[in-house]
Amino acid sequence: MALEITDTNVKGVLAEGKPVVIDFWAPWCGPCKMVGPIIEELAKEYDGQVIIGKCDVDENTELPATYGIRNIPTVLFFKDGEIVDKQVGAVAKNVFESKVKALI
Repeated sequence: MALEITDTNVKGVLAEGKPVVIDFWAPWCGPCKMVGPIIEELAKEYDGQVIIGKCDVDENTELPATYGIRNIPTVLFFKDGEIVDKQVGAVAKNVFESKVKALI
């Protein structure tokens, strides 16, 4: 299951040393509802290799502001605590999966 990423726990998550994927979303967002199940599947498939989480932009405002999130869904891909890739909008699972594999 995808980890809940918040304004308060993100620094600890990024400091764990594993690649991190964060899906910025909101409950009212239609495209987010299409991406959500894909993120959950990837979280199961890559458990232990990559930390995959979701950040609700309505409940957490600092984190989206820090990374300049203007559109949702936006998925950020981190390696060594730095953003190395980004996907804005809903795309097929294979697009997300290729970006996750590139982190490993």
